[in-house]
Amino acid sequence: MIIVDTSVLLDVVTNDPVWGIRARLALDNASATDDVVINDVIYAELSVRYPTIEGFEAMLKSVPLQHRPIPPRALFLAGKAYQLYRRRGGMKTSVLPDFFIGAHAAVEGAQILTRDPGRVKTHFPTVTLNAP
Repeated sequence: MIIVDTSVLLDVVTNDPVWGIRARLALDNASATDDVVINDVIYAELSVRYPTIEGFEAMLKSVPLQHRPIPPRALFLAGKAYQLYRRRGGMKTSVLPDFFIGAHAAVEGAQILTRDPGRVKTHFPTVTLNAP
């Protein structure tokens, strides 16, 4: 299973001039070898770009992506990793989604396709990260 981070999907759907082609190739390569997945957090982050759920769901089918919920064990692990991050002086900004995604991958033994590996690499060192 390969979890595709929002950053990669945004590069694809916006045809980003710098990252778009690389992101699409990485996504195609990932889907040729494994299940390509988004979770609840990625679903919510990406849905912001779409005015209707129908348009959003149509885009998801065109990629093709599977939607899998985050298991409770991963949610607990995300909270603990975030707690450690804060204790070590981490900023109280919108970083919690990174912990949900990293913990999901750690618990499921999944890889993450991302352009933003920082916090996942630090707090979930067993997770394999791929970049476009």
